[in-house]
Amino acid sequence: MESSILSIKNLHKRYGKIHAVNNVSLEIQKGNVYGILGPNGSGKSTTLGIVLNVVNKTSGEYNWFGGSMETHEALKKVGAIIERPNFYPYMTARENLELVCKIKNIDYSKVNEKLDVVGLIDRKDSKFKTFSLGMKQRLAIASALLNDPEILILDEPTNGLDPQGIHQIRDIIRLIASQGTTILLASHLLDEVEKVCSHVLVLRFGQVLYCGTVDGMTNQNGFFELQAESNAQLMLILKNHPEVDQVFEREGKVIAHFRNKFDAWLLNRYLAEKGIYLNHLVFKKMSLEEQFLELTNK
Repeated sequence: MESSILSIKNLHKRYGKIHAVNNVSLEIQKGNVYGILGPNGSGKSTTLGIVLNVVNKTSGEYNWFGGSMETHEALKKVGAIIERPNFYPYMTARENLELVCKIKNIDYSKVNEKLDVVGLIDRKDSKFKTFSLGMKQRLAIASALLNDPEILILDEPTNGLDPQGIHQIRDIIRLIASQGTTILLASHLLDEVEKVCSHVLVLRFGQVLYCGTVDGMTNQNGFFELQAESNAQLMLILKNHPEVDQVFEREGKVIAHFRNKFDAWLLNRYLAEKGIYLNHLVFKKMSLEEQFLELTNK
């Protein structure tokens, strides 16, 4: 049985008239990488703030590790970076992390181990103020990993970084996940979620538009591209098919969206029985980006 790390049920947060989090539910199972995806102001950070006990919820519930412990105890098993990290500029990377160890009562041996994970071991004796933004972010990740958390929570981990910095952070996230740590990250970048996450929750104006696997999101929304001698005739027949959701013509091809997964051979047979012979039939998956736009525009 997969073990539940975090369970969120019907969470709401209102700020006056603004419904920042509107009935959000999410189950986080051990060993997956979850992305909360949505444009800025969609409620991602508020949701993370609530489960990390820094924002008060309006209603709903959440529990950590199957409700087996109080939130403040549970949070000792959580590593989180939700603000820009504050380290001491004139102390070295190693000294900064040792200070965190001291405060949290963690063995100093963890310092080198975590600096290694984030690729900063060779800069461990450099002062924090000499670090680039990407290195500062990597040091923050190392700091959040010192207590060997069960889950690492990251809010917009690549914000403001250059392409190389972004690439390094994503590689680190994949590495940490491959070592068995569960990860929850909030991002407004589709690309990020597609590249590093196994599961995704899409939010808009605080509401859940999709929740499930990243693959599931790309699989469920495919469409057929068709062409026949008479496209007008083809469209007429497709519109009468009970499973067809929408049909339209685009650049000389007929595009057909089905309500549920539908096999190409069945479609071909159905049309042949109606006297339509296709000279073009392709099933196309919508990219996550197309779907994200479709979801958020609706």
